[in-house]
Amino acid sequence: MKIVNKKAHHNYNVKDSFEAGIVLTGSEVKSIRNGRCNLSDAYVKFLGNDLYLINADIAKYTNDGSDGYDSSRSRKLLLKRKEIESLRSKMKQGRLVLFPLSVYTSRNLIKVEVGLGSGKRNYEKKSVEKDRDVKREMARIRRKHMV
Repeated sequence: MKIVNKKAHHNYNVKDSFEAGIVLTGSEVKSIRNGRCNLSDAYVKFLGNDLYLINADIAKYTNDGSDGYDSSRSRKLLLKRKEIESLRSKMKQGRLVLFPLSVYTSRNLIKVEVGLGSGKRNYEKKSVEKDRDVKREMARIRRKHMV
């Protein structure tokens, strides 16, 4: 089971990625295993000395009877202290940001793949789209002449 953030590669240049654990409730784990997680507007932020996944929308589990569930609450990411400090120093040096790339299961655990990178400018996004369109058109022409 892997839930991918499709906007991440469109909006950011990914320089490095790493794996982190996440603190969840039981019903959130069941909901993620059913594939009910949205990372499109989520980001990762330092709060104090810890990393938090903010604005990740994990839908309420259908068979959960509890009230007052907040689907987009902040969730703590689990990393070693040494990794957190190296990330903090990398972010200060190169004006980089942290963002979630995917959520997946590893054995019985839920893991988050977090990317470290810089944001793309609008002209960079447009040039990538233009290159993709040119490649698609060339493939279409090539298929047309092969038959």
